[in-house]
Amino acid sequence: MIINENLVKLNLEASSREDVLKKLTSIASENGKVNDENAYIEAILKREEEFSTAVGFGVAIPHGKSDSVNEPFFMFSTVDSIDWKSMDGNPVDLVFLIGVPANDAGSTHLKILAALSRKLMKEPFRDSLRNANSSKEIMDILETSELGL
Repeated sequence: MIINENLVKLNLEASSREDVLKKLTSIASENGKVNDENAYIEAILKREEEFSTAVGFGVAIPHGKSDSVNEPFFMFSTVDSIDWKSMDGNPVDLVFLIGVPANDAGSTHLKILAALSRKLMKEPFRDSLRNANSSKEIMDILETSELGL
């Protein structure tokens, strides 16, 4: 499984998109998923420059392919209303961070993105994530959602 309770952070205190990315990348690094935090953040921000990963509904799915990623991983965090330059102009409060090694750039992150995007279209799924009170509760929601993580 590419996510575990250590990769779930509820109520992350952050002041900006970049702050969220730095804090989540630090957690990924502490858990052995990333070997060079700056290089990984650079890869994510490069992707953000191409097109915002805020997909609407208060959701952002930043992702990066980089040699700084040791193995594919998936993180989830709730934040307090961050401006993410969303297509719908609304702030983000749900963040899914995906990391994939550069040599695995083909299919892993695309499978995760596709499965996640289908689920995020459903308001009850988003609401259940927003209303969760623990990392375990988030893990239960993700496991029962058939994302294949």
